Amino acid sequence: AEYTALPGELIAIKLKKGTENIASNRLIVDSGIHKIIIIPIPHNKKSLDLDLYDIKINVQKKDFGESRIKINNLSQVNLNNEDAARAYKESQFIKDAVKTYSNNFKPLLDFISPVEGIISSKYGKKRFINDTPRSPHLALDIAAPEGSPIIAPSYGKVILVGNFLYAGNYIIIDHGYGMLSSYSHLSEILVKKGDVVNQSDLIGKVGSTGRVTGPHLHWTVYLNEIRINPESLLKENYLNTLLESI
Repeated sequence: AEYTALPGELIAIKLKKGTENIASNRLIVDSGIHKIIIIPIPHNKKSLDLDLYDIKINVQKKDFGESRIKINNLSQVNLNNEDAARAYKESQFIKDAVKTYSNNFKPLLDFISPVEGIISSKYGKKRFINDTPRSPHLALDIAAPEGSPIIAPSYGKVILVGNFLYAGNYIIIDHGYGMLSSYSHLSEILVKKGDVVNQSDLIGKVGSTGRVTGPHLHWTVYLNEIRINPESLLKENYLNTLLESI
């Protein structure tokens, strides 16, 4: 079967009989008639071959635009050896956390925005720092005044809390079955590792810790270790819309 999808989005696909068990640790929704698997589309692939499910997904082109940032403190751009080692170690911490699968609860894909503010940088933008190309922006930046409340967009469990070189004060929430969300640059963290949070519980406050040009929330959402577009999850009845597209 062939499908088309946009980079950074989720796609819903009917599971063929007999593949349900193989996919048991993946995000599967029961529509009442079919078992549906929710698959994340990476930002950087032209096509995906999912041999396991006999599926080919053609990823359409999308122009995400670009953002150019000027950082005057060059020590934050070209890291010294000590900072580079720290940044690498922290990126491994985050990678390991994102591989966490909790199968005790399932995300309902009913996300609400974690902060009230203005979107200052959308998902997928090509980034240039001091005119040098960097990796694309695979998160949503929401600008809000320092100290603005940040809430949990959906039910989950806090699995990582820390202070990192790039991300500053940082939280990861596990929403189950490979879906996680992270929150960077907080002025204050109001949860601890192991806390269970309900939708709209206060988890922290907007800040400008880490490498930033001003107070904002850098919000990342992952499914199966792939960073997807958080803005899509905020659409009303998002899951129903996904299922209707089948």
